[in-house]
Amino acid sequence: MYFKINIFTLSLVCIIFMPTISLAQRTPTISYITQEQIKDIGGTVELQCSVQYAKEYSVIWIKTGRTTTDSVFLSTGSSLVLKDSRFSLRYDPSSSTYTLQIKDIQETDAGVYQCQVILSVTNIISADVDLQVRRPPIISDNSTQSIVASETQSVQMECYAAGYPRPTITWRRENNAILPTGGSTYSGNVLKINSVQKEDRGTYYCVADNGVSKGDRRNINLEVEFAPVITVPRPRLGQALQYDMDLECHIEAYPPPAIVWVKDEIQLSNNQHYSISHFATADEFTDSTLRVITIEKRQYGDYQCRAVNKLGQAEAKVELFETVIPVCPPACGQAHYGGAEYVTASSIIIFTTILGILFSKKLL
Repeated sequence: MYFKINIFTLSLVCIIFMPTISLAQRTPTISYITQEQIKDIGGTVELQCSVQYAKEYSVIWIKTGRTTTDSVFLSTGSSLVLKDSRFSLRYDPSSSTYTLQIKDIQETDAGVYQCQVILSVTNIISADVDLQVRRPPIISDNSTQSIVASETQSVQMECYAAGYPRPTITWRRENNAILPTGGSTYSGNVLKINSVQKEDRGTYYCVADNGVSKGDRRNINLEVEFAPVITVPRPRLGQALQYDMDLECHIEAYPPPAIVWVKDEIQLSNNQHYSISHFATADEFTDSTLRVITIEKRQYGDYQCRAVNKLGQAEAKVELFETVIPVCPPACGQAHYGGAEYVTASSIIIFTTILGILFSKKLL
């Protein structure tokens, strides 16, 4: 009798508590959520959320933002709320799966999508799926655009780019010249030159690449200020009296320098005896020519080509000496000897040639 009562009591207890156990097991859960998705612009993605024991509760999709006001409400139950033809929602009752589909993916679609089961105002079950959209690199405006520095100063060029996957930054120089850091390429957001030299000036390329599209590139111009450096192609020049001669010097400097020609510590200017011209071949290079017109005895001697800018100055010497035979060019024009008739250097050459021909025929 005791045994039977116990069996009956046990059975009664089980019957009483079974609904409680059953109710505890039927608490809604999210059994599956799609893993992180990485898609190209223009593609299609499907985000799935499977729930259990949620027939009596609201299941929604939202796109979360940094704040609650940034969040976008997309669907509730099996109905799509967002009015966007690119979005659609499917519900499979056999698996209790809610599938959110996005077509023609745009860059703005990237973000965190959250599947929620709302149990109460203060009790929400949720699961997240991250959608990343591949975006080609775009170099940021806060990257260096151009820079001017004096020789021996420290220089830092910066380059940053947005995009997904995260772009890598590579530096190059124009014509694949060697970088100050060594080698033809350098990787990193910052290219630093501890002591810049005039040879470092020129165009640098910041290249951002992440395998999407052709990447992005920015040209960064580095200008290096330096004191003038003068070279003279012909330090000694000879010319006959009454003929012209050009004295030349090549100046390398930045900023562009002031250039003068001097003889016997007197600065020369354009007049009937001298003609000075400057020709800039680039921002840093200038060719200067002093033409000595119809040379007189007093014009033979040393001439100085001088250049000065804010970083310093330099000078170089060109010697003009007397010769008997005219040098052509530039002495290919007329030579004057007081009131006498003129004779051209070309006439002398032709006359000499004719005499040579006649002499050779006589010998024959």
